[in-house]
Amino acid sequence: MAIGPVNLSAQKQWTLQDCIDYAMENNITLQKSKLQKQSATEDLKGAKAALLPTLSASTNQSLGYQPWKDAGIATVTNGTVNTKVDKTSYNGSYSLSGQWTVWNGNRNINTVKLDQLSEEQAELSTQETANSIQERIAQIYAQILYLDENVKVNEQMLETSLKNEDRGREMVAVGKMSKADLAQLSAQRANDEYNIVEAKSQLINYKLQLKQLLEITDEELFDVAIPEIRDELILAELPSMQSVYEQALLSRPEIERMQLSIKSSEVSVSLAKAGWMPSVNLTGGVTTSTNSLSSNGWGTQIKTNTNASLGLGVSVPIYDGRSTKTSVNKAKIQQLQARLDLLDQQKTLYSDIQQFWLNAWTNQQKYQAAKSSVESAQQSYDLLSEQFRLGLKNIVELMTGKDNLLSAQQNQLQSKYLTLYNQQMLHFYQGGEIK
Repeated sequence: MAIGPVNLSAQKQWTLQDCIDYAMENNITLQKSKLQKQSATEDLKGAKAALLPTLSASTNQSLGYQPWKDAGIATVTNGTVNTKVDKTSYNGSYSLSGQWTVWNGNRNINTVKLDQLSEEQAELSTQETANSIQERIAQIYAQILYLDENVKVNEQMLETSLKNEDRGREMVAVGKMSKADLAQLSAQRANDEYNIVEAKSQLINYKLQLKQLLEITDEELFDVAIPEIRDELILAELPSMQSVYEQALLSRPEIERMQLSIKSSEVSVSLAKAGWMPSVNLTGGVTTSTNSLSSNGWGTQIKTNTNASLGLGVSVPIYDGRSTKTSVNKAKIQQLQARLDLLDQQKTLYSDIQQFWLNAWTNQQKYQAAKSSVESAQQSYDLLSEQFRLGLKNIVELMTGKDNLLSAQQNQLQSKYLTLYNQQMLHFYQGGEIK
């Protein structure tokens, strides 16, 4: 598999902030989470509306038929008595009714409180999803930066191997090196070429992962901007673990969501206890009707047939088969569960911060040590190369020195970007932004 150069002259270079901003607008998982919050908002609106009286209007129109009716209406016209029997009649009824729950053990009010807390929890859940996506983007981005620099290191190693191979050919030509040793140099050069292909393949794979996380599905070329990272940033003083944890307790959405779960469980207990309370309902209505067989006009019938009512209903629970007691006990168990969930989340948060801090501190120390190791390995390899050119060192010593240099450089790169990533996570957990 050959990975050739790509023309990126017109290609956008995505910064970390570009990636985060784009993901916040387009990531499907985050969009689904936002829909959950909208659904919770609708539930809250419905609960608030349930506090108000309900009003409904209805009408019924019917056609009646009496086939054996023999009595009708008699009229006298010019001294003649005429009798009209209407076997068909048209009837209409009209009603307007309303109902209002005056009191039901505060069940309706507590439902509003519960739905309000659910809406806030849904919003916090969306923030959790956004944070998780940002953390994943930062992790992939740091890996891309590491692999990009690793490709350059391997390319430098290849240049060195090519020079050694050329020097080996010259030495074979004058009889100072065997063809077997030259074959080892050629194998080293081929191995370096393979390492470049492998590193580029990994780099492309992580760029593809980032592209998928951003929900970019077209064939447009995608590349990231490579920032300059100075030693001052890598070796910057780390905040104390305790201060990061204390600030995270105040800012992390997962902690606040767990705290709201405890409040929700308290409301749920009150809601369950409402099953023991009486309920009071106020009802009222107005009805009227019309009939086509009536001698009165439609308007007169509406007026004379009007009937209005107003009622007050009281319902008192006496025995419900322990249903309410069971609901109350389960709500209390859920309350204890919510408190334990908060403690568990706090422990998880502390563990995560502790791991980030330890990784950042350890890799800072490794980076400082690796810098010295790279300098020493480079000096050693330069000396070996010169001695090899003069025929004072053999091929095994040269290749060992080259491998030591490559290992030291890769250790430095790994500690560098692990420090950078864990530093950013500590800053993020303090309530800051990933930069």
